[in-house]
Amino acid sequence: MDSEEAGKYMKMVKEQQQRGLQKLKGDRGSKDGVFSYKVDPYTLRSGDHVVHRKVGVGRFVGIRFDVAKNSSQPTEYVFIEYADGMAKLPVNQASKMLYRYSLPNETKKPRTLSKLSDTSAWERRKVKGKVAIQKMVVDLMELYLHRLKQRRPPYPKTPAMAKFEAQFPYEPTPDQKKAFIDVERDLTERETPMDRLICGDVGFGKTEVALRAIFCVVSAKKQAMVLAPTIVLAKQHFDVISERFSVYPDIKVGQLSRFQTKAEKEEHLDMIKNGSLDIIVGTHSLLGDRVAYNNLGLLVVDEEQRFGVKQKEKIASFKTSVDVLTLSATPIPRTLYLALTGFRDASLISTPPPERVPIRTHLSSFSEDKVISAIKYELDRGGQVFYVLPRIKGLNEVMAFLVESFPHVEIAIAHGKIYSKQLEDTMEKFALGEIKILISTNIVESGLDIQNANTIIIQDVQQFGLAQLYQLRGRVGRADKEAHAYLFFPDRGLLSDQALERLAAIEECRELGQGFQLAEKDMGIRGFGAIFGEQQSGDVGNVGIDLFFEMLFESLSKVEDHRVLSVPYHSVQVDININPHLPSDYINYLENPIEIINGAERVAEKDIWSLMQFTENLRRHYGKEPHSMEILLKKLYVRRMAADLGITRIYTSGKLIFMKTNMNKKVFKMMTESMASDLHRNSLVLEGDQIKAELLLELPKEQLLNWIFQCLAELHASLPSFIKY
Repeated sequence: MDSEEAGKYMKMVKEQQQRGLQKLKGDRGSKDGVFSYKVDPYTLRSGDHVVHRKVGVGRFVGIRFDVAKNSSQPTEYVFIEYADGMAKLPVNQASKMLYRYSLPNETKKPRTLSKLSDTSAWERRKVKGKVAIQKMVVDLMELYLHRLKQRRPPYPKTPAMAKFEAQFPYEPTPDQKKAFIDVERDLTERETPMDRLICGDVGFGKTEVALRAIFCVVSAKKQAMVLAPTIVLAKQHFDVISERFSVYPDIKVGQLSRFQTKAEKEEHLDMIKNGSLDIIVGTHSLLGDRVAYNNLGLLVVDEEQRFGVKQKEKIASFKTSVDVLTLSATPIPRTLYLALTGFRDASLISTPPPERVPIRTHLSSFSEDKVISAIKYELDRGGQVFYVLPRIKGLNEVMAFLVESFPHVEIAIAHGKIYSKQLEDTMEKFALGEIKILISTNIVESGLDIQNANTIIIQDVQQFGLAQLYQLRGRVGRADKEAHAYLFFPDRGLLSDQALERLAAIEECRELGQGFQLAEKDMGIRGFGAIFGEQQSGDVGNVGIDLFFEMLFESLSKVEDHRVLSVPYHSVQVDININPHLPSDYINYLENPIEIINGAERVAEKDIWSLMQFTENLRRHYGKEPHSMEILLKKLYVRRMAADLGITRIYTSGKLIFMKTNMNKKVFKMMTESMASDLHRNSLVLEGDQIKAELLLELPKEQLLNWIFQCLAELHASLPSFIKY
């Protein structure tokens, strides 16, 4: 991508982000257009952890009046305890420098308090956080820019679509209509692939949005894949889609699942490959390497937060080339956050269909009598009951207790470890109403749409996450009967603060359509662990939540300052006169030495990974290379890394090393700050268009090459945190 084109895209991304930031700021104060996350000292409670931008993490003690040395007026001071003593700050100064370490309702504690006498450790922590944040932003940008660069012809609007839409038996709600329009525009008016999140409570009609998108894509002779987190949910999607498309004999729907025999699976894989299946439904097995699509146009992902990290990465890789529609009742904070910062488009369906009645939520400590009366009430009105536990372990005990209490009622158990055909049969029977009480783990948390089941009992509620509880509660209340959710916990004294908070949040979100607000709460309680990628929570922990966010927005708004422009490999000059001779026995040992050395030069031209692979293969075939061959390889590595870093010439004069570069000051500062070795970091300075390093003494040629190699390797390690075009 040339820099002019890149500039144009960057501008689009920036505008998109600005819109997202506006949404996210809401009531946060913004000083001179700068996003401020600082804390008002008067809102702190004694014992809260705070972060001082220059000193680090301390514990807030309180605010007291004190008289300064050279004044008679008492001033209000904020007292903060650090690892090696107490600090006091005038209140007006504190409000400019202090941040919360964790969210107000969170009990996450920092590993250690910072020291007043040594702020260098804190500086290092901040740099580490900053580099991690920068990398996160760059990864996002790259995914997003990659998507903007992709082109596909818009899908045609056809009269057949209107006919398909007319089959929808309900009057769509206003939010639903808007979601239909959003998705239709994404598909028929845009040339870049769609990446839209549809947030809507369970039963608010997200599936219809997906069905219309599928029809639009399949009518244009492309394939659609529907991905669900559990077999149960996949089966349900398959049934709904098959029924809706049954009037179109030329559109073939197939399901890939572990219930199939090997022969059935192979047949399905062939049909996907040769394009005779138009719509493929399944669980993560659809992401496997064996599944080859003929002409994939759309990926529909249901409940993305239920997939593992590896699967999410695979889903992300699809996003750059096909249209993606994600359905979620409680978006993970990360997706929610991305939707807000404008990296994804989101449509919210928060109006319930007119016939939906809110679910009555009962929260209480566990007692067998309460369970029996709840089940009896539901069975007497002809309904069915879900009984959910957090683990497989207790299912049989509950079964024994219920069989004893309701001897003439059909009861069954369902969990993920059951033989798959048996699981499918159980679900089928429950759906048909033959089984009245289903005891299960949270395998039922997404999907199951059973109109007649209107009571759910959840035991040991403190062991579920908020999003899970919310989903489970949404299993009932699909019909026009009032539904009941009974959440039972053991004695309150046994619950952690976090579990109690979770329960309070569920209580607050009793209204329908609160999934979105709930995810915001979950964001608070879980401490943003999953904002971007999965391993990032450590970086939030390094600097505390508010400073992390301020740094994140700083990084978002200045992302183009951190641009590294590489140069072509051939344009790099390394003026170190060192030409080692390979030992004759090694030359004889190599089958074709000239070809091998030329091959090394060719892969170095390509990229650093190819060069590393080449080195590994060489060692695998011929063992560890002799010293002279190592020097030859190191010269190639130095030249390759220099090209990636935008360095065009490396030369030396006495104990000085010079590297001519196009790097700007901000990039240089950030790169050197993130270097692990003090030795290299302290010897580098950027003067005009060259990086200068001063050594303590003049080194022999080989040691000099070694020093440059190590120094460039450290700079090169920080490249993932920069934009490279």
